[in-house]
Amino acid sequence: MRSAKVTRSTAETKITVEINLDGTGQYDNQTGVGFFDHMLDQLSRHSLIDMTVRAKGDYHIDDHHTVEDTGIAIGQALTQALGDKKGIRRYGECHLPMDDAQVRAALDLSARPFLIWNVDFTAPKIGNFDTELVREFFQALSTHGGITLHIDQIHGFNAHHVAEAAFKAVARALRMAVETDGRMADALPSTKGAL
Repeated sequence: MRSAKVTRSTAETKITVEINLDGTGQYDNQTGVGFFDHMLDQLSRHSLIDMTVRAKGDYHIDDHHTVEDTGIAIGQALTQALGDKKGIRRYGECHLPMDDAQVRAALDLSARPFLIWNVDFTAPKIGNFDTELVREFFQALSTHGGITLHIDQIHGFNAHHVAEAAFKAVARALRMAVETDGRMADALPSTKGAL
């Protein structure tokens, strides 16, 4: 089983993440940040990666540390669960529409973290959630998951729809990238000999 459990404990947050790359998209995410839980549920469901997240953060300050550190822990869990990356497809992409919004995500499980972020939110908050934290999550995921990640907003004006389309697009791209390739089951998807 390609699974992992990561615990991250700092003066600001306490987070445990469990994932199974070969799951069915079962999720149980409780971070104390309602909208973020909803986004993590989408990430799990549409990637088919089973995910359980438990987080406690310094909410009296804001949600920043909780969101960012959860991204770090999920990225670390992905790296651990992927192991040597033999047999994976490595690349994934998705154009995802959600009502007024369309977001494109393309990624490479390259071990070379890089985030390209072309998303503009029309509102600073979705409920009580700061929209700038969406980028913070994906930056942390990219950095600690070793993912080259491009997220581009094609269009959209509703901040909730744009954020959700971003999470779903990344989820679908991840689903593609972590899948095993029957034609390359024991091979590394690189000419370098390492990823």
